[in-house]
Amino acid sequence: MSANGTERRYTITDIARMHADGQRIPMLTAYDFPTAKLLDEAGIPLLLVGDSLGEVMLGYESTVRVSMAEMLHHTKAVVRGTKRALVVADMPFLSYGVSAEESLHHAGEFMRDAGAQAVKVEGGVRVGRTIEALVRAGIPVMGHIGWTPQNKYAAGGKVRVQGKTAAAARSMLADALAVQEAGAFAVVLELVPEQLAAAITERLSIPTIGIGAGAGCSGQVQVLTDLLGWSDFKPRHARAYANLRESILGAATSYAADVGAGTFPGAAETVRMDEAVLDDVLGTGELDRASGQAVAIPLDADL
Repeated sequence: MSANGTERRYTITDIARMHADGQRIPMLTAYDFPTAKLLDEAGIPLLLVGDSLGEVMLGYESTVRVSMAEMLHHTKAVVRGTKRALVVADMPFLSYGVSAEESLHHAGEFMRDAGAQAVKVEGGVRVGRTIEALVRAGIPVMGHIGWTPQNKYAAGGKVRVQGKTAAAARSMLADALAVQEAGAFAVVLELVPEQLAAAITERLSIPTIGIGAGAGCSGQVQVLTDLLGWSDFKPRHARAYANLRESILGAATSYAADVGAGTFPGAAETVRMDEAVLDDVLGTGELDRASGQAVAIPLDADL
């Protein structure tokens, strides 16, 4: 994106324009500065600092464990690494929906302190008023319906496709419409049958971003570690575009072997100094030897 020849960030208006023009919208999660910088360079317009970082980066068993402090820390890093992408910050468990005041306070921290350009909240009808309050305050909001990871324990702890029955499908359509009517600029559809996701997309004027919801959505999002093949777990709905797990394992194994064999560092990774200078420092130089009074000068550690 450019304005008057200078780089600028995507805005929710740009995303709406892409949707209106029929462009498919790619979105990825990002959690750190160097990765965000590369994804920004690749031209990804939407980057989500997902609370999925709890599971894929911090080792928690669920996203419920992720704190505001952790989300703010990672969001700041992603924002610093980007110039063009619209950075969306996931609002963590219980940081919204408890009261309008708390929701506004926490969303404001993401915008003011972390530099995010939007926030994401999970839920449909039940978070409609929260979305309205945030949007009224000037905070762009992305919705998230279908499987909502923060509801994992209330849903029995097992990840499941949502909306497969008539009643569940009707409820999800109501959730989608509620999110749109509340003012969200986009909505994530997670683990939704492709026909239902396509039907929801047809009925909304805002873009849908699918994850495990088929190709009928307005755009797609993948968790970065799934995209890069970083772990030994691969969700059915994900497609790996690299195999970083094997690359990292191979690199670390080779490095350890080279250190053990004494072949790293080699000449290419080593700096040398003038031997005469070193002799001078150690008191074993040419003049010292000529005087017959060469005495090794102890290093500081030997004093």
